[in-house]
Formats: sequence, structure tokens, C-alpha cells
Amino acid sequence: MSTNSSASAALPTDKELVLKVIPMPADCNANGDIFGGWVMAQVDLAGSVVPARYVDGRMATVAVNQFIFKQPVRVGDILSFFASVTRIGTTSITVQVEVYAERFRAQGQYVKVTEASLTYVAIDESGKPRPIPPAGRMLTT
Repeated sequence: MSTNSSASAALPTDKELVLKVIPMPADCNANGDIFGGWVMAQVDLAGSVVPARYVDGRMATVAVNQFIFKQPVRVGDILSFFASVTRIGTTSITVQVEVYAERFRAQGQYVKVTEASLTYVAIDESGKPRPIPPAGRMLTT
């Protein structure tokens, strides 16, 4: 994990802001940092926003391809989640998510805290993979 938390990062312009959230004390571990699992759950929610426009129905997370924690998340940080589609297959969509923290008491300074790649699959009512509609496969981000 990088320790240079004082450098301010530029927010991405090639991804969509899909979620903002403030972690609370109940989301902390014994060291006072936010649980990695809590961050992962938020990334999964944020990552599902963009693919929902493509699949026209139910979908499920099928893989976490990569997950990197770059900096700790602290109580009071304002987290901004940015997402973009990186691949659309026949039944699945892969999304890149980047998470930036605006540190408590440092308004306007952002630090990249997490990045992840997740794959979602379109499913039918019985939970089986189904094709993404042709119109969804033609959409671009």
C-alpha cells in the first residue's frame, strides 16, 4: 500500500460518477480504518450502475477480476465512485471502478483509495446467463 496520502489526485474525466458515500464509525475496524469488505460492497454497488443500462433486466456479479486498496479509507471521508465499461460480451459486462476519497478537513483534495475490475452477467428469472440485448451491446460509454 502506498503511503503518500498528501498528494492530491485529479478526478477521472473518462468515467462516470455513479455513487458518493460517507463511511461512518460503525464501518471501522479496530485500527480506526474502514473495513475493506465495506469498501468492496460499495464498489460492487457502484460497479453495477452502468451495466444496468445495458442488460435490460436482472444481472449478477460473476467475478472480481482485480481489487487494489491503495490508501486507507477513514471515517468522514467523502468517497466518490467512478465507473466505466471496459468490455461487453454476449452475456457479460466488465467494469472498471475507481474510488477517490475527499479527506475529512481537506475539502477539495482527493486521494485515489481503491480501484477494481468487476464482471457482471445478465441472468434470466431462473438465474441462468442470458444474452445482453443487441441494443445494449451497441451502446457506448
